[in-house]
Amino acid sequence: MKLLLLIFCLISSAFAIVFHNENEPFDEKGIKVVSLKKGKTKHFISLRNAFVERNPGYDLDYVHQSKKIKATNQYRLAFIQEGEGKLAIGDQSSDFSVGDIIYLDKGETLKSEQNLSALIFIVPDALPEEVPAFIRPDWDPNITDIPGGCATERNAYRRILLTWEDKVGTYLYHALNAHRVRIMDSFTHYHPVEGGFDEFYLVQMVLPEARLITSNQVDLIEQPETIGQDQAQNLLDSTPLEVGDLVYIPRGVAHRGLGGVLTQVITVPGFIPGSEIGIDHHLHAIREKFSLSEDQLPLNLEASTKAVIK
Repeated sequence: MKLLLLIFCLISSAFAIVFHNENEPFDEKGIKVVSLKKGKTKHFISLRNAFVERNPGYDLDYVHQSKKIKATNQYRLAFIQEGEGKLAIGDQSSDFSVGDIIYLDKGETLKSEQNLSALIFIVPDALPEEVPAFIRPDWDPNITDIPGGCATERNAYRRILLTWEDKVGTYLYHALNAHRVRIMDSFTHYHPVEGGFDEFYLVQMVLPEARLITSNQVDLIEQPETIGQDQAQNLLDSTPLEVGDLVYIPRGVAHRGLGGVLTQVITVPGFIPGSEIGIDHHLHAIREKFSLSEDQLPLNLEASTKAVIK
């Protein structure tokens, strides 16, 4: 009997460990990465649960290879991740392709002639009437390239779909912002826990070296004088990116995209001005202090000469 009880306890412990690992909200890098290629997996559910816990009034869903998004009693924004063709919402119809956002009001059903996959954000507020239900960054003349943020080069592909303020885009909405951008080398930054926002990368194209640099040690990085040499080379983590990845970057985690990634950058709530805090100048000070190389402590040189806040 004691032996059976011991075996039962060991098995129970093993299941508990597995269950715990599957539902960890974030990995040791401070972020959560799931692949959407296989649809709404248990890993997606884990990410969704972490997001909902941190953002009351919001929810997250994923529709995989379907011709229909059923009606609910919620406001929803569907980010097209796969598919191309024609769709309709009631008597409204449109072409669609990867990169588009489709707005679904309460009680509305989306029907498509072709299979599509879409990441769906449930949001607390309706889209303003002046914003179209079909937001198409590659086809709407109101949406053009606006270099800045994570893509400062003059020929940057950076298209603002939903924005906080009208000086950078046409379609205003505060509950969620999104811009589709090709990132070659962004500056390293974070969004503050208080007054900031959570961010997602919905990866749609990549070059072979596409990756995301992150750190959950911002408090330490912002005090270069307190850092020892052993710590200095373990401040940043690197995560390779693939098409179909959904990356959840919570408030307070530093991040920098580089290597060539085309992604929807989605923020909840919207992109609050003054909540993009650069840390490359701190990384530069640490690099100089210990004579570290780019491989040992990567940073964005252009943003490293002074404090950057956007």
